[in-house]
Amino acid sequence: MIQERLSALREEMKKRKIDIYIVPTADFHESEYVGEHFKARKFITGFTGSAGTAVITLTEAGLWTDGRYFVQAEKQLAGSTVTLYRMGEEGVPTVDEFVEKELPESGCIGFDGRVVNGSWGRKLLAIAEKKKGSLYVTEDLIDLIWKDRPALSKEPLFLLEEKSTADKIADLRKVMEKEGANVHILTSLYDIAWLLNIRGGDIDYVPVILSYLVLTDKECIWFLQEEVVDEKIAAYLKENHITTRPYDAIYDYVKEIPADACVLMNGNTVNYRITSSLKKEIRIVDQPNPTEIMKAVKNPVEVENIRKAHVKDGVAFTKFMYWLKTNIGKIPMTEISASD
Repeated sequence: MIQERLSALREEMKKRKIDIYIVPTADFHESEYVGEHFKARKFITGFTGSAGTAVITLTEAGLWTDGRYFVQAEKQLAGSTVTLYRMGEEGVPTVDEFVEKELPESGCIGFDGRVVNGSWGRKLLAIAEKKKGSLYVTEDLIDLIWKDRPALSKEPLFLLEEKSTADKIADLRKVMEKEGANVHILTSLYDIAWLLNIRGGDIDYVPVILSYLVLTDKECIWFLQEEVVDEKIAAYLKENHITTRPYDAIYDYVKEIPADACVLMNGNTVNYRITSSLKKEIRIVDQPNPTEIMKAVKNPVEVENIRKAHVKDGVAFTKFMYWLKTNIGKIPMTEISASD
């Protein structure tokens, strides 16, 4: 199965003259966890761990993952023709080192520019240019061969009572003004959910909404799958002067940002497709999103619930340690059985 998928991917690579194709573990927002639609690395290698990067050449395929997953990866990759590269071990090249070594002169590195962040994308561009080569980032080749791929999640939205969204946006604009920026591109799903006081369910156990947000001194534009916006949410957005546009419209929007703009964004979270679409003359303020610090300041309700959570956690941990010390050596026990 995996060998057939790799063969199909290589055919698509050949059609586009791509020598190396990279498939990371990421969605369009560099989220820590991803929904089923984004599990392309799992699809092309068979490895189900939460962290790893696949690199496919026309003759080889490799998976890079960390020490948590060496045993699991070795089992899941058996018979797949995908080589396991144990990250951090002596003599094992990094992904970038492997790509640079394997890329032929005038070769082409391919990846979906939406799932690689701007900072890594620039490093890969430098590797390609060193070999007088190029990047191919405008297509998701996995999507062409994944016939039963799960659709993008479109879970319902709900409002969360917090500090008013208008106040948060006003505070964010003050930071932009201080930095000399008149456009802020925000792609972190966690930060968008906090800023707008809206939650969703597009990633299991993480109440976020697949979306992008652009804030200027006059506008707040939310790019999302607009069909999930019901009348209540629409009224709330109107009240807070937030307009919506289709999810993928962000890519055309950023191309139209004026050359004399100053854009505040985090190059480690904004994807390469977006960063590479900005006009070259635009001044970039590349730093962590201001919302990261803002949301770290907890309100009284959050503080109280954090305390309650620690009490519950302490009780659960104490019960577990009692069970462990009472039963160890007396009954068969593994990490899984103890966890269960």
